[in-house]
Amino acid sequence: MTQFTIKNIQNSSAFKGAFYMVLAGAIFAIINTLLQSLTMQMGQNSTTVVFWQYLIALMFSLPWILRKLQDGKTARPIWHVSRVVFAAVGVQLWVLGLSYVPIWQAIALIMTSPFFVTIGARLFLGEHVSMQRWFAVLFGFCGGMVILEPWSDQFSWATLYPVAAAFFWGLSSLTTKYLTRFEKPQTLTFYLLVLLAPINALLAFDAGYTVSSSNAIWLIAVTGVLTTMAQFSLAKAYSIADAAYLQPFDHLKLPMNVGLGWLAFGFLPTGAMWVGTLMIVLASLYLLKNEMQPSSNAKMAAA
Repeated sequence: MTQFTIKNIQNSSAFKGAFYMVLAGAIFAIINTLLQSLTMQMGQNSTTVVFWQYLIALMFSLPWILRKLQDGKTARPIWHVSRVVFAAVGVQLWVLGLSYVPIWQAIALIMTSPFFVTIGARLFLGEHVSMQRWFAVLFGFCGGMVILEPWSDQFSWATLYPVAAAFFWGLSSLTTKYLTRFEKPQTLTFYLLVLLAPINALLAFDAGYTVSSSNAIWLIAVTGVLTTMAQFSLAKAYSIADAAYLQPFDHLKLPMNVGLGWLAFGFLPTGAMWVGTLMIVLASLYLLKNEMQPSSNAKMAAA
């Protein structure tokens, strides 16, 4: 009876979706640790690292891209380019932030991205935003301020890089949300993979494309492979279960990044980080509760 129950759990969409989401978070935590080692410790230029990271990821994705060439047909190429530009700038700012900011602080601040999406949905997509949602946005931003501590002598403008990354990833999410009204998911994925490498190449043009250390070359190669694996796990999770159900599992990336940051670099979070993060998580869960549709509950019940 116990074995039958465990087998049923393992075969359920709820379990599989959560598993792939947690797996993606764990891989991204390893990627962030490697990126911080490359930029903060080895002194590699962040734009150069990102260029090679996503070029290698593109190479591993080529078999899928070649099978999906028909999905490249679109009537909205400018929207696709804009979406990927926002995503690329967000990645560049994220890795630049990891050059200066401890992982625990960067990952906590990047969790403010849903609040930018909420504001943008009202301003650009015309969606209704209730007073409760505005309160959640304000509460979440206050949590970000607690982590940033701009009133403290230890405050550095470099800590704003992860916040800027969250802003641009929010713009990318808004553009994605708009495009889903007209485009298939395969088309969105196709353009993301195809356009990231050339856009990153342009952003890295001034810094150049040379990696100054053989050890750094191997680490970047590993990062590129892991990026492909993480994106696959993330896509797999969203293909199996609802985004609303999966979101709380995404918050597990925080302790995983904190743990690896402590093991690799000895970075220990301050008390303000835990208070601010709790505020952000509570605000995110409140927003999530308001976004959940009855169909989502039915889908999870059926699982």
